Amino acid sequence: MHQPAVNVMVKAARAGGNILLRHMARLDAIEVTEKDRMDYASEIDGLAEAEIIKELRRAQPDYAVLGEEGGHLKGNRGPSRYTWVIDPLDGTSNYLRGIPHWCVSIALCEGAEPLHAVIFDPLRNELFTASRGGGAQVNGKRVRVSERRELQGALLATGFPPRERKRTDAQLDCIKSLLVHAEDIRRAGSAALDLAYVAAGRLDGYFEAGIMAWDIAAGVLMVREAGGRVCDFRGAALSPMHIDTGPRQIVAANVRIIEPLQKTIVNTGYAKAFD
Repeated sequence: MHQPAVNVMVKAARAGGNILLRHMARLDAIEVTEKDRMDYASEIDGLAEAEIIKELRRAQPDYAVLGEEGGHLKGNRGPSRYTWVIDPLDGTSNYLRGIPHWCVSIALCEGAEPLHAVIFDPLRNELFTASRGGGAQVNGKRVRVSERRELQGALLATGFPPRERKRTDAQLDCIKSLLVHAEDIRRAGSAALDLAYVAAGRLDGYFEAGIMAWDIAAGVLMVREAGGRVCDFRGAALSPMHIDTGPRQIVAANVRIIEPLQKTIVNTGYAKAFD
């Protein structure tokens, strides 16, 4: 049975997802803005986020909100111990091009760390949920990270964010090294779903740079609660999830392969590219 906060988050995620689904028939008419070079947002992102925030604040009006579109909003009574961290549409480029791989991501942070998480894939009607100390589920069924013991044969995921193109050579060197052992590397276009898939054992590991707190806050908790680990490219703890500290890096995998994956990132010089 879900925690009460998760029930609220699920309702909000479904409300945002319904808005995204309703507008799929008019993608050619959606107003799109370029937030940064090759980094896009649409009016639908804003509509979905507003609906999500409305549902969340109906339940907890005094919690702070960190959203991709709305920035950081205080609660009605100022700063809060709790923060909703929202990505109303993770995979915007996929959505705008009609590629069926995007989701709604919501985390509730207590201080700097995620306490509850919901990632909702409206097209597949897949609901990923997690609570600290309560495990991770997909549509109510408990999930675990994969049991792969080494990088040999691993299925990994990464991304090529526009804000990190100056480090592309270092990333490609890392990928080249990983492909000596890995079965393959996917680039699907949604950090939140990549992390959810690691938690569900569909992917063995995931790494990416240039991502924001709202991209990964929910997925980080899911991986942890599914028995996996997360760290940055140097193997250190991640930055706080309840504030926007700018672009960051993440590595996520089961406890057996996260170290060789992270060390490959270091040994190929990819981590050094951020020094």
